[in-house]
Amino acid sequence: MATDKTTPILIVDDYKTMIRIIRNLLQQLGFEQVDDAADGEAALAKLKERAFGLVISDWNMEPMSGLELLQQVRADPALKDLPFIMVSAESRNDRVALARRAGVSGYVVKPFNADTLGQQIASVIGG
Repeated sequence: MATDKTTPILIVDDYKTMIRIIRNLLQQLGFEQVDDAADGEAALAKLKERAFGLVISDWNMEPMSGLELLQQVRADPALKDLPFIMVSAESRNDRVALARRAGVSGYVVKPFNADTLGQQIASVIGG
């Protein structure tokens, strides 16, 4: 099964530069329906407004971290099954384990390229 390139994707990061980088990588991979949010609160609002097929979120954000966002998504019956990829500069096993316990679908360590991101997306939404 091929990855559906029409899947709407929400990027959540408090750094505009990182949003731009991930958006460009997604475009290289053929994804066109990409939206973004600058923090977890804005992301939750967008997730309630529109159906997304995937969230790609940074871990380290204020005032709501990516982990807190993930926990909120998993606690919402309407969003609990939404594929969620966490992006972080942290590769420590305890951080990855914490994200897995919270229900993350995939974990990508910065820096990463289009191939790495594409493989993670394929593993969580089909490919």
